Amino acid sequence: MKTRKLVMCIACLSLSACGTMPEERAVSGAGVGAAAGAVLGAVTGLSVVQGAVIGALGGGLTGAMTRNDQINLGEPTWKQGTGHPGNGSSSRQATVAKIQDGLRELGYNPGPIDGIYGNQTAQAIRQYQKDRGLRVDGQATAALADHILKQRS
Repeated sequence: MKTRKLVMCIACLSLSACGTMPEERAVSGAGVGAAAGAVLGAVTGLSVVQGAVIGALGGGLTGAMTRNDQINLGEPTWKQGTGHPGNGSSSRQATVAKIQDGLRELGYNPGPIDGIYGNQTAQAIRQYQKDRGLRVDGQATAALADHILKQRS
């Protein structure tokens, strides 16, 4: 029984890092933590609500404190497939692809130009930021895309 609880806790903590931004990982972590906590609460003798609250707090904190270079499971499912500009998927992919293309043209290796923010893209962004004296955070933002575009001109 203790082994099962431990495995569930580890799985929940790992899944709480789903998302590329700290806010996304916090929300994902809180959701996963609440669901797992509810089950653990029922199994361990706590109420389902107590377990859910404890799980949500633990998952949310773990998600918020985990950096995407430690563990990154990509965009959370609640942000995928919307296709609406400004709230995630298509506009974010376009920004990432623009950054990848610019970085490659400037001599960096962001990996494939596919609009997917992965480890190679993050490393190339960090190196670019370091080389240019920018704040190094590895994030693919519209401001960074504009900065790269100006460097290419």
